[in-house]
Amino acid sequence: MPTSRTSLATTIATAIACLGAAGTSSAFAAEIKLNQLGFLPGAAKVAVVPAAGTTAGATAFSVIRAGSGAVVQQGALGAAKASPDSGDTVRLADFSSLTTPGRYQLRVAGMPDSLPFEVASGAYQALNVGALRAYYYNRAGIALDAKHAGAYARAAGHPDTNVMVHASAASTARPAGTIIASPKGWYDAGDYNKYIVNSGIATSTLLAAWEDFPAFFQSQALNIPESGNGIPDILNETLWNLEWMLTMQDPDDGGVYHKLTDKKFDGAVMPADARQQRYVVQKTTAAALDFAATMATASRVLAPYDKQLPGMAARMRTAAEQAWRWANANPAAYYQQPDDIKTGEYGDKDLRDEFGWAAAELFITTGDPAYYQAMQAPSLNATVPSWGEVGGLAWLSLARHRQHLNAVADQALIASRIDTLAGQLAAARQRSAYGYAMQTSDYVWGSNAVVLNQAMVLASAYRLTGKRAYLDAAQANFDAIMGRNAVDISFVTGFGTRSALHPHHRPSEADGIAAPVPGFVVGGPQPGREDQKNCKAQYPSALPARAYLDDECSYASNEVAINWNAPLVYVSAALQALTPAPGQ
Repeated sequence: MPTSRTSLATTIATAIACLGAAGTSSAFAAEIKLNQLGFLPGAAKVAVVPAAGTTAGATAFSVIRAGSGAVVQQGALGAAKASPDSGDTVRLADFSSLTTPGRYQLRVAGMPDSLPFEVASGAYQALNVGALRAYYYNRAGIALDAKHAGAYARAAGHPDTNVMVHASAASTARPAGTIIASPKGWYDAGDYNKYIVNSGIATSTLLAAWEDFPAFFQSQALNIPESGNGIPDILNETLWNLEWMLTMQDPDDGGVYHKLTDKKFDGAVMPADARQQRYVVQKTTAAALDFAATMATASRVLAPYDKQLPGMAARMRTAAEQAWRWANANPAAYYQQPDDIKTGEYGDKDLRDEFGWAAAELFITTGDPAYYQAMQAPSLNATVPSWGEVGGLAWLSLARHRQHLNAVADQALIASRIDTLAGQLAAARQRSAYGYAMQTSDYVWGSNAVVLNQAMVLASAYRLTGKRAYLDAAQANFDAIMGRNAVDISFVTGFGTRSALHPHHRPSEADGIAAPVPGFVVGGPQPGREDQKNCKAQYPSALPARAYLDDECSYASNEVAINWNAPLVYVSAALQALTPAPGQ
């Protein structure tokens, strides 16, 4: 069993668990909540102050130097505002004018000083590295050695060189029981399976981060086995999954298997101890389209590295076009879970957005106007991306490449789609008591991914329009992940004074190490609480913004997933790259 954690976080987690079991509210309901990592000097800086905890009539706050207590700034608290999603009333403290690097705290009469926070020019660089390295820790088919993984070194699991074609995936050329090789890839989430649909959005979001911020990532060193090979490490890591994805395409017809999986989820064991037979399951339209979009993107991103990766970019473009043709010939091959398969589904029967996304990426890569026409742009909505709703990814890609598109593209429509969506999110932020864009309906399974994908849209809109309100809204959503939230926790393992300690993640559960594998964002609050019958610990609340349980059993609120980490990588890079210096 893991040894006890001896940090302050241990006491905090225990207190939360005990209070939750007693049916009471969070232990930190009366504390100031803010981004526990801190802020860039030129960033918007806002904290949430519980109105009920202040001395009667208190309307001001002070910024003090951590350690000395010297007051460096004072300000007025915003008006008290009720937050139905968290059941409290709060005020906002805006200290954006604090630009001098240093270590500080906030002070409000009647409550403890805030946790210390930094103002620093590289405030989010370590987090960005950590969020990317989480993918390395989740690699399949490779031993993690001490040189690269440190305390989290482990034996290899799931080589996937002996994968069986499931009856649902059988074809004349590959009948049921055929053995194929499908190595590499990332474990999808807390489990040990690999899914094309979710790999699509995760991998493409990392590629988008590179396309938008190449200067930031060019020198980003991750200490992974491929470091120093002449390819930026973000692309090195992404290649581990791209190469697996390529093996999931049937070479005979261009179709793509939906997933590579066990028949049932493994228990809480290390990868090397999980030895079920593995299967590729059913070719689906969604998998083919997500594959096509991702490979079209990867082919243009990797084209400059043909010396290091001979023929890879061309191979990926060909694979994307083959998958596109298969999807158009099989437009309604929806995933249907076989009776003997009990793992995740990623099922989706509305594929208009997948067709639009794949067409957009192929249009950007090839310049062929036929793909733009196939996108059906006027009827394709721009929404906050998720694994099952990828239309927004099409518009984000078109916006980033707008200066180089074939003339058939409607530039005004592209700008309007992004600006309109970002405007809606910025307006939601203004209505929120906590000052970020989440609304009640956004507290779904993986709500933290919603927070981060909203921030990605907002950062992209800032790049497009230069509207500072969009950048500040992106910052606010990022702050929510890092501690400015109703449960007063950093949702990223290993980052922040009070961070998630017990993620639903098999290696973190089984490795015998006290601290969880770092760099993963956990799913976050969601009132469905589908796992509550499985957990001995109880959720502290059913309120949307408080329905979170930091327990290994909580797959509904505390699991990790590759598609949730990808926008964390994007947003932390975006804020570092885009936030102006003070006075600019």
